[in-house]
Amino acid sequence: MTVSTTSASTAAVLMLEDGRTFRGRSYGAEGRALGEAVFATGMTGYQETITDPSYARQLVVQTAPHIGNTGVNTDDAESRRIWVAGYIVRDAARRPSNWRSERTLDEELAAQGVVGISGVDTRAVTRHLRERGAMKAGIFSGAEAARPDAELLAEVQSQESMAGVRLAEEVSVEASYVIEPKDHGWQGEPRFTVAALDLGIKSMTPVRFAERGVRVHVLPASASLADITALNADGVFMSNGPGDPATADDQVKLLRDVLDTGTPFFGICFGNQILGRALGFGTYKLPYGHRGINQPVLDRRTGKVEITSQNHGFAVDAPLDGPVTAPESRFGQVEVSHVSLNDNVVEGLACLDIPAFSVQYHPEAAAGPHDSAYLFDRFVDLMASSKNKESR
Repeated sequence: MTVSTTSASTAAVLMLEDGRTFRGRSYGAEGRALGEAVFATGMTGYQETITDPSYARQLVVQTAPHIGNTGVNTDDAESRRIWVAGYIVRDAARRPSNWRSERTLDEELAAQGVVGISGVDTRAVTRHLRERGAMKAGIFSGAEAARPDAELLAEVQSQESMAGVRLAEEVSVEASYVIEPKDHGWQGEPRFTVAALDLGIKSMTPVRFAERGVRVHVLPASASLADITALNADGVFMSNGPGDPATADDQVKLLRDVLDTGTPFFGICFGNQILGRALGFGTYKLPYGHRGINQPVLDRRTGKVEITSQNHGFAVDAPLDGPVTAPESRFGQVEVSHVSLNDNVVEGLACLDIPAFSVQYHPEAAAGPHDSAYLFDRFVDLMASSKNKESR
């Protein structure tokens, strides 16, 4: 990616892998950005979207037409930086209007070198991606946009595909850190300690644990079983993150070792896919993925429907009819606990013979909705149950 500062009058072009072209105006930094074009359906929470590490190497199309109305601020960022490779909007706000705004979204994108495009018919882009699937794309603005279309298309097509890409290590922290319950309203001593593997974790996730009295040690994606054991953790958590779960062999091996110890486990998104692989199931790439804060999911145990926040392009290939014995049979019986009501994709796994479960969505749901917050309580209950068994 090459960038410089820009103005809203600068020409820009979005070039898709199949040659479909959309022209608009530069937004954010000026230059060139390559990645996988995907769409996100949230009408709010754009700052949480662009700072979600799961969007690494992706050009995000916002289906909501008005973006930037509330500006950006320091508090709502979900990680240390913007992770989207490029940003595509229809009507960019001319000025923000919110008492918490500290700067405009345009300024923030430019400051972090993120190339975007505005004035694009995002409905048409979304319909195209729904019909053809997520695909390679590029945003070109300024001098880059003046190059011949054939040259831009060749550059877009020559980039690496998202399938087979390993990204968790690229977005993870380099050193561990601790989130304390007392810093988030909890009165008294910590109830439990959790080792959380950062595969692209959002900052609100350990906060949700801390609010429930759980001390969280956030560890790099390269952490070992020895690192976890040294913490004497009551539970292990694996976060969301970008890339193809088929490349996460190290984390799959680590999780199998964790499950063998009987330590309670909870995973979300990428962590759900890793649990699926650890149990012996496969994963596959979805045509255009699930991204946004309005995805309906059925909890098959309770019959309740949750409106969930999601961001994933891959899914677990597990049988919906169950329970079944896991392909890695030493882990016993497993069932699909949650399913998408849009397309019946696996949205959760629950192990029946070991203390482990996962979901494919975001229960921390910064920007909302909060239907799935109970999952943090479920994990706390699982750790408590496990600890009671040990004390008998």
